[in-house]
Amino acid sequence: MFRGIRPLLRGSTYSGALFAYCGALASLPLLPFAALPAVAWPSASVGVQFTLTLLVWSVLIGVIGLARPTRRVLIACARRMLGVPLPDPVDERRRAGSPGDGAGSSTASGTDRLRTPLWLLSHVALGWAGAQLSVLLFVAGLLLPGGWAGAEAGVSVNGWTLQAEGGWQSWAAALCCLLLAAALCPAVTYALRWLAPRLLGPSSAEQLALAAERERELAERNRLAHELHDSIGHTLTAATIQAAVAGEVLCADPVAARAALRSIEESTRAALEDLDYVLGMLREEKAGTAPARTLADLPELLDRLRHAGAVVEPELSGDLAQVQGTLSRAAYRILQEGLTNALRHGAGGPIRVEVAAAPDSLELDVVNRTGAGSGTGPGAFPTSGHGLPGLIERVRLLHGEIEAGPDGPEHWRLTVRLPVRLPA
Repeated sequence: MFRGIRPLLRGSTYSGALFAYCGALASLPLLPFAALPAVAWPSASVGVQFTLTLLVWSVLIGVIGLARPTRRVLIACARRMLGVPLPDPVDERRRAGSPGDGAGSSTASGTDRLRTPLWLLSHVALGWAGAQLSVLLFVAGLLLPGGWAGAEAGVSVNGWTLQAEGGWQSWAAALCCLLLAAALCPAVTYALRWLAPRLLGPSSAEQLALAAERERELAERNRLAHELHDSIGHTLTAATIQAAVAGEVLCADPVAARAALRSIEESTRAALEDLDYVLGMLREEKAGTAPARTLADLPELLDRLRHAGAVVEPELSGDLAQVQGTLSRAAYRILQEGLTNALRHGAGGPIRVEVAAAPDSLELDVVNRTGAGSGTGPGAFPTSGHGLPGLIERVRLLHGEIEAGPDGPEHWRLTVRLPVRLPA
């Protein structure tokens, strides 16, 4: 039985009307306090006392709406009883971190806080109006047929009067009253559903805060995706080639085979650290310190490539020590992705790696031969197609320039120029 009742109380027309009527009943305990000023002024007329009581009652209801927990409770109830998709309210700390905070934010926040009292007042007013009219029309529908208890129905407009007499007219009037009473439920529910997004939904300031938070989350996820793609992609490519080299020289040159296996172990251990960190961030766990791969780790990266059988010709110039922080980490990942692509799509031959640090810029170059090779040419490794777009996005975020394409008939060049911002 309860399973059949639950759907009626979740976002239906009847649950919306019940929500309105419960709001009206919940305001009853405030009525004795609202009547105190009228009681203290006995000489006032009944109309003045009634108006004063109504005003004080409205103020008390509005004060309750100013409380922060009230808004959360109302949003949760509106979601369940009205079926309106409302997000949770944005707390002040999240709103303070949104862009656009300044002189106008306090005014917007004060205006936003008045929306909840206005919703509460509308909720109570609709509940009382709907409840009283429903009861009045329902009782009229029961008493009008046959003139029970001397009940009569009539309408008077500008001197024109329509009086329902006994017989079929009283039955027709009773039917109209019952139909109007039934129509009040969807009318009240529709009014609340129309008001809920406008008064309980996110305000302009909250929408900006939510958009800024979503932007930060997407930027962080994109950064983690780039880190994971660069680290795991490079490790799998290098480990595959190193495993093939170890298998070929296992009997002829055991020392070289052991060196290749050690390189596989080192590179996969570093990739596991990156993977654990990224998975911890994606699961919203308290992750440890992010693995800091910088240009200082470039020699280790080049050694792993040499163990994979690649011939690497590095050329480093300038003071690389001045490149620090985010720029150094990004430069390492860019070189890692460029070298991974050279291993995947290159046709053998030396891979030239140039890193030039100037006072105001950092230039990175990776040049490799193209064409069909023995195990490392095009088609030797499946690719996701995210490598170059990821590089372009990473360079764009650093306000740099990137060029990737053929360099003559037999070579491919990746050139990246990044601005260097010296610490103040």
